[in-house]
Amino acid sequence: MSAAESRADVDVELGHGDDVILHVEGVTKVYPGTIALKEVNFAVRRAAVNVLVGENGAGKSTLMKIIAGAEQPSTGRLLLDGKPVELTSSADALRHGIGIVFQELNLFPNLTIAENVFIAHEITRGRIDIDAEAQRRKVRELLKRLELDVSPDTLVEDLRIGQQQLVEIAKALAHDARILILDEPTSALSAAEVDVLFQVIADLKAHGVAIVYISHRLEELIRIGDHITVLRDGRITGNQPMSQVDVPWIVRQMVGRETKDFSRPIGHERGAEVLRLSGVSLPRKGRGMVVDDVSLSLHAGEIVGIYGLMGAGRSELFECILGCHPHATGEIMLAGKALAGKPVAKRVAQGLALIPEDRKADALLPILSIGENMTISSLTDLARGFHISTQRERRSITGYIRDLAIKVADWRLPVSSLSGGNQQKVIIARALMTVPKVLLMDEPSRGIDVGAKADIFKVMRDLAVKGLGILFVTSDLEEVMALSDRILVMSNGRVTAQFEASVASQGALVAASAVGHRTGGTADQQRAAA
Repeated sequence: MSAAESRADVDVELGHGDDVILHVEGVTKVYPGTIALKEVNFAVRRAAVNVLVGENGAGKSTLMKIIAGAEQPSTGRLLLDGKPVELTSSADALRHGIGIVFQELNLFPNLTIAENVFIAHEITRGRIDIDAEAQRRKVRELLKRLELDVSPDTLVEDLRIGQQQLVEIAKALAHDARILILDEPTSALSAAEVDVLFQVIADLKAHGVAIVYISHRLEELIRIGDHITVLRDGRITGNQPMSQVDVPWIVRQMVGRETKDFSRPIGHERGAEVLRLSGVSLPRKGRGMVVDDVSLSLHAGEIVGIYGLMGAGRSELFECILGCHPHATGEIMLAGKALAGKPVAKRVAQGLALIPEDRKADALLPILSIGENMTISSLTDLARGFHISTQRERRSITGYIRDLAIKVADWRLPVSSLSGGNQQKVIIARALMTVPKVLLMDEPSRGIDVGAKADIFKVMRDLAVKGLGILFVTSDLEEVMALSDRILVMSNGRVTAQFEASVASQGALVAASAVGHRTGGTADQQRAAA
């Protein structure tokens, strides 16, 4: 191959042309003990959705941090509008018109929406004091654009997680970014909120904004993307216009094969009842019920999925089971023993474990290492007298890293050094170290790619075979149908339908999630609905 032909191939890969606003050329990023990116070439095109996809640990977040100025490359360079540029910080990148919405929310819960949107970039009057009214006016316009019907003076802590995600997007839009990076922007959004986001993206494209879009929802990428780049183990493995690819192609580039097996296991029977809820209710502040007269049962060796949209009361139900709401009513039995009046710690000690939906706010301790985050709930089991047995601790940590396929260079590194999916696996390992009878999992695959999802599904099935009862919440139809032995549907705080997995259909689940009254029914009626 001639030098000219070689250069032409690089130009195609890099996307050199008038439509490209940013080039990443030959970027390598080395961390102690690992190479996160290896000679990566990536083009960001104007007025287009530039999809970036890959398994957890593939290097997507590192590449985005480099583009957003949060990290600097070890080798290689960035070209903005055809000219080399060095981005020394996120603020520097923002001054160049590059904004990012991270997967993990970066908000101040005790401040209002308006204060969060303009934090460190306040609108001032003569540089003397903050023009709060001007900020509220601007935020009101942004919220209207995002179809978020709340006041700019609302505290962020009073918003649902999906609404908080939209506030993060509003922060980026407030600074008129020319390049907007969206890292898993729909992971916490309802279907209606996703549609609103896609309308906003279409509007931004029409105004010439370049969107870098990261998501693990492959069908969503096909719907929204214009160009796709695939990362695997820090290298680019595919780069195509979206019109020329399909989901099997994306999966092949990501994991080296077309799909992974998500089928349910066979060959084991469920055991005795380990969890029973009778008439569990949780009043809403003001009027109405967040959880309304929910009854269900879970057996050892059984996986029960709860499907429903955001706001259906699913997460609040888990909080009631764990004892987070002392004013909740109803009866909860764990292995035949009533939990009424027992605090969270006592319930955990008796065999409950929870994987929360928001891992950053409710589970991770970022100042601690990967290993310390895994063992913090089971230190008494690792102790010898008054001291922790370092040998037992190391053996336990390395065992779960192996079993859960956690990609980690050294378990002594900070947990914040891991990708989102691997952080989720660390939280699951922590829960399993407490040897629970019942595992509660709230959106266990949120922000996790197809490969990591398969690993977690396999772990859940293996645990069920060993007799663990698993109750999990999801808004992913394929996930709940692929993994569950039984499926419950929640809407407006109530269980609106129950299905054996063998007779459930996506249509029946969606229909049941859209109603606010009990549908229930016999097995024959369920089959008819399915």
